[in-house]
Amino acid sequence: MSSSYSAFASIYDELMNDIPYDAYVELLDLASAGVLGKKVLDIGCGTGLLSAMLAKKGAHVTGIDLSADMLEVASRRAQSLSLDIRFIEQPMQRLDVEDTFDAAVISIDSLNYVIKQQDVVETFRRIYGALATGGVLLFDVHSLCKMDEIFLEGPFVFDNRRIAYIWQTAPGEENHSIYSELAFFVKQQDDSYQRFDEVHMQRSFAVPEYVQMLEEVGFHIERIFADWEDEAPEEESERIFFQVRK
Repeated sequence: MSSSYSAFASIYDELMNDIPYDAYVELLDLASAGVLGKKVLDIGCGTGLLSAMLAKKGAHVTGIDLSADMLEVASRRAQSLSLDIRFIEQPMQRLDVEDTFDAAVISIDSLNYVIKQQDVVETFRRIYGALATGGVLLFDVHSLCKMDEIFLEGPFVFDNRRIAYIWQTAPGEENHSIYSELAFFVKQQDDSYQRFDEVHMQRSFAVPEYVQMLEEVGFHIERIFADWEDEAPEEESERIFFQVRK
Protein backbone atom coordinates (compact mmCIF):
# COMPACT_ATOMS: atom_id res chain seq x y z
CA MET A 1 0.00 0.00 0.00
CA SER A 2 1.12 3.56 -0.56
CA SER A 3 2.00 6.02 2.19
CA SER A 4 -1.28 7.84 1.49
CA TYR A 5 -3.27 4.97 2.97
CA SER A 6 -4.48 7.25 5.76
CA ALA A 7 -6.24 9.37 3.14
CA PHE A 8 -7.72 6.21 1.61
CA ALA A 9 -8.98 5.11 5.03
CA SER A 10 -10.81 8.42 5.43
CA ILE A 11 -12.92 7.86 2.29
CA TYR A 12 -13.11 4.05 2.35
CA ASP A 13 -16.62 3.87 3.80
CA GLU A 14 -18.03 6.19 1.16
CA LEU A 15 -16.47 4.14 -1.63
CA MET A 16 -17.85 0.90 -0.17
CA ASN A 17 -21.38 2.05 0.62
CA ASP A 18 -22.89 -0.30 -1.98
CA ILE A 19 -21.43 -3.42 -0.34
CA PRO A 20 -24.20 -5.46 1.33
CA TYR A 21 -22.48 -5.95 4.68
CA ASP A 22 -25.83 -6.98 6.14
CA ALA A 23 -25.67 -10.05 3.87
CA TYR A 24 -22.39 -11.07 5.52
CA VAL A 25 -24.04 -10.75 8.92
CA GLU A 26 -26.93 -12.94 7.80
CA LEU A 27 -24.62 -15.54 6.24
CA LEU A 28 -22.42 -15.73 9.34
CA ASP A 29 -25.45 -15.73 11.63
CA LEU A 30 -26.87 -18.70 9.73
CA ALA A 31 -23.55 -20.57 9.59
CA SER A 32 -22.94 -20.04 13.32
CA ALA A 33 -26.47 -20.87 14.49
CA GLY A 34 -26.63 -17.24 15.61
CA VAL A 35 -23.75 -14.89 16.44
CA LEU A 36 -25.26 -13.75 19.75
CA GLY A 37 -22.71 -14.43 22.45
CA LYS A 38 -20.24 -15.95 19.98
CA LYS A 39 -16.59 -14.97 19.63
CA VAL A 40 -16.02 -13.78 16.07
CA LEU A 41 -12.81 -12.91 14.22
CA ASP A 42 -13.27 -10.21 11.56
CA ILE A 43 -10.11 -10.61 9.48
CA GLY A 44 -9.18 -7.76 7.16
CA CYS A 45 -11.73 -5.70 9.07
CA GLY A 46 -10.75 -2.36 7.51
CA THR A 47 -12.71 0.50 9.06
CA GLY A 48 -14.76 -1.88 11.18
CA LEU A 49 -18.12 -1.64 9.45
CA LEU A 50 -18.77 -5.37 9.61
CA SER A 51 -17.23 -5.63 13.09
CA ALA A 52 -19.70 -3.05 14.36
CA MET A 53 -22.67 -4.77 12.73
CA LEU A 54 -21.70 -8.11 14.27
CA ALA A 55 -21.16 -6.52 17.68
CA LYS A 56 -24.61 -4.92 17.48
CA LYS A 57 -25.99 -8.44 16.99
CA GLY A 58 -24.37 -9.50 20.26
CA ALA A 59 -21.13 -11.05 19.00
CA HIS A 60 -17.83 -10.62 20.86
CA VAL A 61 -15.73 -9.30 17.98
CA THR A 62 -11.99 -9.09 17.44
CA GLY A 63 -10.99 -7.20 14.31
CA ILE A 64 -7.70 -7.87 12.52
CA ASP A 65 -6.13 -5.60 9.89
CA LEU A 66 -2.64 -4.71 8.72
CA SER A 67 -3.44 -0.99 8.35
CA ALA A 68 -3.07 1.17 11.45
CA ASP A 69 -4.98 3.94 9.67
CA MET A 70 -7.94 1.68 8.96
CA LEU A 71 -7.93 0.45 12.55
CA GLU A 72 -7.88 4.02 13.85
CA VAL A 73 -11.11 4.68 11.95
CA ALA A 74 -12.52 1.36 13.20
CA SER A 75 -11.69 2.18 16.82
CA ARG A 76 -13.34 5.59 16.57
CA ARG A 77 -16.43 3.94 15.08
CA ALA A 78 -16.65 1.40 17.91
CA GLN A 79 -16.20 4.10 20.56
CA SER A 80 -18.86 6.33 19.00
CA LEU A 81 -21.31 3.41 19.05
CA SER A 82 -20.29 2.30 22.58
CA LEU A 83 -19.30 -1.10 21.23
CA ASP A 84 -16.64 -3.21 22.95
CA ILE A 85 -14.57 -4.43 19.99
CA ARG A 86 -10.91 -5.40 20.18
CA PHE A 87 -8.76 -4.41 17.21
CA ILE A 88 -5.32 -5.88 16.47
CA GLU A 89 -2.85 -4.67 13.85
CA GLN A 90 -1.34 -7.66 12.03
CA PRO A 91 -1.39 -9.25 8.56
CA MET A 92 -3.76 -12.20 8.30
CA GLN A 93 -0.97 -14.63 7.38
CA ARG A 94 0.63 -13.74 10.75
CA LEU A 95 -2.61 -14.04 12.71
CA ASP A 96 -1.76 -14.51 16.39
CA VAL A 97 -4.63 -14.38 18.88
CA GLU A 98 -4.95 -15.84 22.35
CA ASP A 99 -8.68 -16.55 22.44
CA THR A 100 -10.51 -19.44 20.79
CA PHE A 101 -13.20 -18.28 18.39
CA ASP A 102 -16.54 -19.67 17.25
CA ALA A 103 -16.41 -18.04 13.81
CA ALA A 104 -14.15 -16.11 11.46
CA VAL A 105 -14.92 -14.01 8.41
CA ILE A 106 -12.73 -12.51 5.67
CA SER A 107 -15.02 -10.18 3.74
CA ILE A 108 -14.83 -8.06 0.58
CA ASP A 109 -12.08 -10.08 -1.16
CA SER A 110 -9.54 -9.12 1.53
CA LEU A 111 -7.90 -12.52 1.08
CA ASN A 112 -7.03 -11.56 -2.50
CA TYR A 113 -4.44 -9.14 -1.12
CA VAL A 114 -2.42 -12.14 0.08
CA ILE A 115 -0.36 -12.77 -3.04
CA LYS A 116 1.80 -15.81 -2.25
CA GLN A 117 0.07 -19.18 -2.18
CA GLN A 118 2.04 -20.33 0.85
CA ASP A 119 0.79 -17.24 2.69
CA VAL A 120 -2.81 -18.11 1.81
CA VAL A 121 -2.24 -21.60 3.22
CA GLU A 122 -0.64 -20.08 6.32
CA THR A 123 -3.65 -17.77 6.73
CA PHE A 124 -5.98 -20.78 6.65
CA ARG A 125 -3.72 -22.69 9.05
CA ARG A 126 -3.68 -19.88 11.60
CA ILE A 127 -7.44 -19.36 11.38
CA TYR A 128 -7.95 -23.11 11.84
CA GLY A 129 -5.81 -22.95 14.95
CA ALA A 130 -7.78 -19.99 16.31
CA LEU A 131 -11.19 -21.65 15.86
CA ALA A 132 -12.90 -23.94 18.33
CA THR A 133 -13.87 -27.40 17.10
CA GLY A 134 -17.00 -26.86 15.01
CA GLY A 135 -16.05 -23.24 14.33
CA VAL A 136 -16.87 -21.79 10.92
CA LEU A 137 -14.87 -19.70 8.45
CA LEU A 138 -16.69 -17.62 5.83
CA PHE A 139 -14.80 -15.74 3.12
CA ASP A 140 -15.09 -14.53 -0.45
CA VAL A 141 -12.62 -14.05 -3.29
CA HIS A 142 -12.63 -12.68 -6.82
CA SER A 143 -13.30 -15.27 -9.50
CA LEU A 144 -10.70 -15.98 -12.16
CA CYS A 145 -13.07 -14.46 -14.72
CA LYS A 146 -13.05 -11.20 -12.78
CA MET A 147 -9.27 -11.23 -12.36
CA ASP A 148 -8.38 -12.23 -15.92
CA GLU A 149 -11.10 -10.42 -17.88
CA ILE A 150 -13.35 -7.97 -16.07
CA PHE A 151 -10.64 -6.09 -14.17
CA LEU A 152 -8.59 -5.73 -17.35
CA GLU A 153 -11.41 -3.90 -19.13
CA GLY A 154 -10.30 -0.67 -17.41
CA PRO A 155 -9.54 2.10 -16.92
CA PHE A 156 -12.50 2.64 -14.62
CA VAL A 157 -13.73 6.04 -13.48
CA PHE A 158 -15.95 7.13 -10.59
CA ASP A 159 -17.33 10.53 -9.61
CA ASN A 160 -19.96 11.30 -6.96
CA ARG A 161 -19.13 15.04 -6.92
CA ARG A 162 -17.20 14.72 -3.66
CA ILE A 163 -14.85 11.88 -4.56
CA ALA A 164 -13.57 10.98 -7.99
CA TYR A 165 -11.04 8.40 -9.06
CA ILE A 166 -9.34 6.97 -12.12
CA TRP A 167 -8.48 3.28 -11.73
CA GLN A 168 -6.02 1.72 -14.17
CA THR A 169 -5.30 -2.00 -14.12
CA ALA A 170 -2.74 -4.32 -15.65
CA PRO A 171 -1.94 -8.02 -15.28
CA GLY A 172 0.29 -8.75 -12.30
CA GLU A 173 3.41 -10.89 -12.28
CA GLU A 174 1.66 -13.92 -10.77
CA ASN A 175 -1.02 -16.00 -12.48
CA HIS A 176 -4.53 -14.54 -12.03
CA SER A 177 -3.24 -11.35 -10.43
CA ILE A 178 -3.75 -7.66 -11.14
CA TYR A 179 -1.77 -4.51 -10.52
CA SER A 180 -3.91 -1.43 -9.93
CA GLU A 181 -3.01 2.25 -9.85
CA LEU A 182 -5.70 4.57 -8.50
CA ALA A 183 -5.67 8.37 -8.53
CA PHE A 184 -8.19 9.84 -6.08
CA PHE A 185 -9.49 13.40 -6.08
CA VAL A 186 -11.29 14.45 -2.89
CA LYS A 187 -13.22 17.73 -2.72
CA GLN A 188 -12.14 20.08 0.07
CA GLN A 189 -14.18 22.71 1.93
CA ASP A 190 -12.89 25.46 -0.36
CA ASP A 191 -14.07 23.45 -3.41
CA SER A 192 -10.52 22.56 -4.40
CA TYR A 193 -9.56 18.90 -4.84
CA GLN A 194 -6.83 17.02 -3.02
CA ARG A 195 -5.18 14.26 -5.02
CA PHE A 196 -3.62 11.14 -3.59
CA ASP A 197 -2.55 7.90 -5.23
CA GLU A 198 -2.86 4.24 -4.31
CA VAL A 199 -1.21 1.10 -5.64
CA HIS A 200 -2.94 -2.22 -5.00
CA MET A 201 -2.10 -5.80 -5.92
CA GLN A 202 -4.50 -8.73 -5.76
CA ARG A 203 -4.37 -12.37 -6.73
CA SER A 204 -6.90 -15.19 -6.85
CA PHE A 205 -6.81 -18.95 -7.30
CA ALA A 206 -9.12 -21.47 -8.90
CA VAL A 207 -11.87 -22.93 -6.72
CA PRO A 208 -10.22 -26.41 -6.64
CA GLU A 209 -6.98 -24.79 -5.46
CA TYR A 210 -8.75 -23.07 -2.57
CA VAL A 211 -10.43 -26.37 -1.70
CA GLN A 212 -7.07 -28.14 -1.67
CA MET A 213 -5.49 -25.45 0.54
CA LEU A 214 -8.41 -25.51 2.97
CA GLU A 215 -8.49 -29.29 3.22
CA GLU A 216 -4.72 -29.38 3.60
CA VAL A 217 -5.00 -27.57 6.95
CA GLY A 218 -8.01 -29.61 8.09
CA PHE A 219 -11.11 -27.64 7.10
CA HIS A 220 -14.28 -29.38 5.94
CA ILE A 221 -15.96 -27.69 2.96
CA GLU A 222 -19.65 -27.01 3.61
CA ARG A 223 -20.72 -24.58 0.90
CA ILE A 224 -19.25 -22.89 -2.16
CA PHE A 225 -21.51 -20.35 -3.82
CA ALA A 226 -21.31 -17.23 -5.95
CA ASP A 227 -22.43 -13.61 -6.20
CA TRP A 228 -24.50 -13.54 -3.01
CA GLU A 229 -26.80 -16.28 -4.31
CA ASP A 230 -27.19 -19.82 -3.01
CA GLU A 231 -26.01 -21.21 -6.34
CA ALA A 232 -22.86 -22.94 -7.50
CA PRO A 233 -20.21 -20.77 -9.18
CA GLU A 234 -20.37 -20.52 -12.96
CA GLU A 235 -17.76 -19.48 -15.51
CA GLU A 236 -18.95 -15.85 -15.46
CA SER A 237 -19.46 -15.58 -11.69
CA GLU A 238 -17.55 -12.67 -10.16
CA ARG A 239 -17.40 -13.28 -6.39
CA ILE A 240 -16.93 -16.77 -4.94
CA PHE A 241 -17.93 -17.54 -1.34
CA PHE A 242 -16.61 -20.38 0.82
CA GLN A 243 -18.15 -21.66 4.05
CA VAL A 244 -15.89 -24.15 5.77
CA ARG A 245 -15.77 -25.68 9.23
CA LYS A 246 -13.18 -27.00 11.66
